Amino acid sequence: MDSRCYLIISGIIFGLVTIFHAARVANGWILGLGTWMIPMWVSWCGVVGPALLSVWAFKLAVRSR
Repeated sequence: MDSRCYLIISGIIFGLVTIFHAARVANGWILGLGTWMIPMWVSWCGVVGPALLSVWAFKLAVRSR
């Protein structure tokens, strides 16, 4: 697998993580681990962080042509 393919796959995976976290924020889904309820700010970080990584991966994939 070459680096361009790796970057595209990484961008897609980070994009999916962003979409799932954004869906949780938009719908107000409650998420818990055992008795601990995961705060909504965790999903906000899960939107911003992976979105930046996804954009970065796709930009690098375009440059590596």
